[in-house]
Amino acid sequence: AIADGVSVAEFPTTLEAAQASHRAGLAVLMGGPNIVRGQSHSGNISALELARAGALDIVSSDYVPAALLWGALKLVSEADMSLPVAVATVTRNPARAVGFADRGEIGVGMRADLIRVRQADDLPVIRDVWCLGRKVA
Repeated sequence: AIADGVSVAEFPTTLEAAQASHRAGLAVLMGGPNIVRGQSHSGNISALELARAGALDIVSSDYVPAALLWGALKLVSEADMSLPVAVATVTRNPARAVGFADRGEIGVGMRADLIRVRQADDLPVIRDVWCLGRKVA
């Protein structure tokens, strides 16, 4: 995979595989539903366990778009990540892994795609959305 230019290790099944991916320079990606459920649906390693071990870089929606934001917030509450580090798993880290340098963080020259979120109990509620710096919702 490295020789072929792969930059992301998608859904490693064990901690050892995730750690080996990190050593090889790959960003480790796990699905948000795994985080929300607290476990893999197929019996593989929990994304929360990888996060606690410092071996999780990217969270994907895995066909459940709401799992991105919810998963990032659960990384804060259940894997002891700081909010900026957890949010980067769904913003900056995936953007960098695929070569997008103009998005994924707040800064001069960036796209200015933003959301404003409120947490209601355990669930995130999106309050406002900006795309390219323009409010769209």
